[in-house]
Amino acid sequence: MIRILLADDHALVRRGVRLILEQQPDLRVVAEAADGAEAVAALRETEVDLVVLDIAMPTMTGLQAAREIARRREPPRILMLSMHDNEQYFFEALKLGASGYVLKSVVDEDLVEACRAAMRGEAFVYPGAMGALVRDYLDRLARGERVPETVLTPREDEVLKLIAEGRSSKEIARILSISIKTVERHRANILARLGMRDRTELTRYAIRAGLIEP
Repeated sequence: MIRILLADDHALVRRGVRLILEQQPDLRVVAEAADGAEAVAALRETEVDLVVLDIAMPTMTGLQAAREIARRREPPRILMLSMHDNEQYFFEALKLGASGYVLKSVVDEDLVEACRAAMRGEAFVYPGAMGALVRDYLDRLARGERVPETVLTPREDEVLKLIAEGRSSKEIARILSISIKTVERHRANILARLGMRDRTELTRYAIRAGLIEP
């Protein structure tokens, strides 16, 4: 059972999102908050696996709350909700460690998938965001800015190779002498950077990149 904290300043929105989530047997909303400060405070009282934060809330925004939550010793996964297809919000959410960014206009289609992806250590990137990522990269090139020669870091390449070989997070942690939580964070970062959602897509990329044999 995935225990969820839901934060949105509109009670009707919270009710609707809760109904969507709790139609699924593996998702349960165990706490609600009307702003970011309430969400941060609620985590002191309730054990949760995933926090779903509206970006625009009074007192403390969802992004501010995400920053606070990410500082916890063992932070829960974080998903951002927004009414706006806003590139600035999207990039800021990624920088703060959010596992995904879900538009409210398609919340009934995307949120359940995003929750499950987050708990698998994967990223959920809505389709429109990929265009933003590509435009950002091309704009940086046009301005003459230095962009990474490789998409992934050497460590992420190592993790990707092992994922593509079918290794579990536990096996990868043992092979690389890192924690399972670190493996899952690497997996989420890899998926976010590459704009992919599952192992099949990662394996195809690993073959194209020459990390594994076809």
